[in-house]
Amino acid sequence: MSEMTREHSTPQHPYRKGPRLRTMRILFALMLREMATTYGRSAGGYIWAIVEPVLGVVLLSVVFSMALARPGLGTNFPLFYATGFLPFTMFLDLSGKVASSVRYSKPFLAYPSVTYIDAMLARILLNTLTHISVMAIVIGGIFFLYQLPLVVNLAEIFEAILMIVVFAVAVGTLNCYLMTAFPVWERAWNILTRPLFLMSGIFFLYDMMPTAAQDILWYNPVLHCISQLRRGVYPTYQASFIEPAFVFGIAAVLLVFGLLLLARNYRDLLER
Repeated sequence: MSEMTREHSTPQHPYRKGPRLRTMRILFALMLREMATTYGRSAGGYIWAIVEPVLGVVLLSVVFSMALARPGLGTNFPLFYATGFLPFTMFLDLSGKVASSVRYSKPFLAYPSVTYIDAMLARILLNTLTHISVMAIVIGGIFFLYQLPLVVNLAEIFEAILMIVVFAVAVGTLNCYLMTAFPVWERAWNILTRPLFLMSGIFFLYDMMPTAAQDILWYNPVLHCISQLRRGVYPTYQASFIEPAFVFGIAAVLLVFGLLLLARNYRDLLER
């Protein structure tokens, strides 16, 4: 009986693991395609993913060091602007990549085994890992070059990255439907998000703003994400105004709404 039981039970494992392995292969293939198309066509490839934010941080540091005696936190201009500029670009890039995932992978979505969830997950995984790597290299490089004392709170930094990723994915998921169903929304969104560069705390601290400005800026989730990262990098920065629950709550509403719209109109979007 035991031998017969083993014979009948052993073939079940491949069937249970089949869909999971198939999904992993699909995600890996989509990620390889994205790497080839995004970084494989230009000289330097992945190097530009590091060079571009470095140049942005250097430019901000040079410009503001000529106008200000010291940054909003600490004494190092590159570190202050890196902790603002890098999470902001991570939010913009990740939300934009998720928003265009259906259009980007439309040729593969014609196959029954590939879904819009696969297309979104592949872009989320690849671009999240890329931005985390860039952030670690740039900020770590600043600490090394300027011989700064390495006193950081990794738990706070991890929470900041989680806030950025969750909010960016939620915004991108809703925009994935809106930009595909209504192409004019993409242009409108680009216009609407331009003020975020000035309103997200890249150049200033929320705590140093007038009360009237604080009452408005507090409702910007990106500001909470950037301030949370700075709280992890600067041990003396308290930033008691940060509310992760606010960011995650807004993200949950946008994500659920976006997924419902995609699930209901997914096939129609592929025909556009």
